[in-house]
Amino acid sequence: MAVDDSTVNTSLDGTRQQFQQQIDFFRQKLNLPTERWDDIRAAAHDRAFMVAGAQKADLLNDLRKAVDKSVNGQSIGEFRKDFAAATAKSGWSGWTGEGTKAGEAWRTRVIYQTNVATSYAAGRWKQLNDPDLKAARPFWKYIHADGVIHPRPLHKAWGDAGLTLPSDHPFWRTHFPPNGWGCGCRVKAVRLPRGNDATSPPDGWDTMDEKTGAPLGIDKGWGYAPGANADTSLRKLVQEKLVTYPDAITKALSADIRKYINASQSVEDFVRATLAGEKAQEVLWLGFVENFESISPVAGVDVKGFTVLLPSDSLKHIKKHHEHDGGSQRPAKPQDYTNLLLVLNEAESIRKGDLVKDLQRIVVTKKIDQESFVAVFEVRPGAASKSLVLKTLVIKQPEK
Repeated sequence: MAVDDSTVNTSLDGTRQQFQQQIDFFRQKLNLPTERWDDIRAAAHDRAFMVAGAQKADLLNDLRKAVDKSVNGQSIGEFRKDFAAATAKSGWSGWTGEGTKAGEAWRTRVIYQTNVATSYAAGRWKQLNDPDLKAARPFWKYIHADGVIHPRPLHKAWGDAGLTLPSDHPFWRTHFPPNGWGCGCRVKAVRLPRGNDATSPPDGWDTMDEKTGAPLGIDKGWGYAPGANADTSLRKLVQEKLVTYPDAITKALSADIRKYINASQSVEDFVRATLAGEKAQEVLWLGFVENFESISPVAGVDVKGFTVLLPSDSLKHIKKHHEHDGGSQRPAKPQDYTNLLLVLNEAESIRKGDLVKDLQRIVVTKKIDQESFVAVFEVRPGAASKSLVLKTLVIKQPEK
């Protein structure tokens, strides 16, 4: 049975001792360029690594390496050295806090503590949701960080009340700590509430604050449970408007591969418009390779962080060459292309395809509603074009 580690060690910086689930959570994130701190909201932070204003791929990679060391226990002093080296190397300037000792100390502390605290919370979310632990200790108790100099009144009230709720109570979906910048609250799994513990949240706990867009007592952007959406695809989070900067994605990706990338249009609308002749040569961003552990050995390169792209010319090829073939397959419909990330990232079969003009192709297969989706992607590993590009799609119908 899993054990609830209710004793939490803290460092002088207020960050908690690292553990494997925390490290794993951070390392499965994907780098995303941003213009503002709230370009990525709430649950989208489970899938995306960002530093507000950082858009260049090499800068994000260097900052990510620095944060990864922090999640693994590196001190804030060492992080500040790595941050300074990364910004100097890339020539990044104009970032909030730059130019004064106090401003730079504040900005680096925010990046450091936010990433360590949320990755810690996400690791704890996974631990606390272990089936064996939940069977033995099905209740979660809100623990306030009493050592803070200026406690948030509502956080303190939840802790002082001994608020203890079933682990599946909707309260935890929005109030699982941290619940704001610098919040040190946590959750502990318990067998049952104690005699004086509150067993229901206070009235109005789910009332939304119009200023923050989050429940009362929770800072803007913090009304979610870190780790609860770690398995959600990034494209889905974009479509749910939790990533609110498709223009920034388009700008960054287009600069990388020197070709216009459409990051804002829905998959179905893009397919319909292309096949109706409304689109020029254009590429749609579908998301990122998330099943990189399985795909990389077949692709022959490490595809972690590669984009997944749908070109308009591939759509025309599929329509022309795979429209009919005697009944063993059916024409692809616009909605079928929404399954491409699912087919790639949850493939039941992955194998090498042809080598065309020195570019490796991979063939992925997945059964959806009794039909076999067979997609061929071209691996483009160039320094400025790290992507898997759809070349063709065949949908095989079940034998009658």
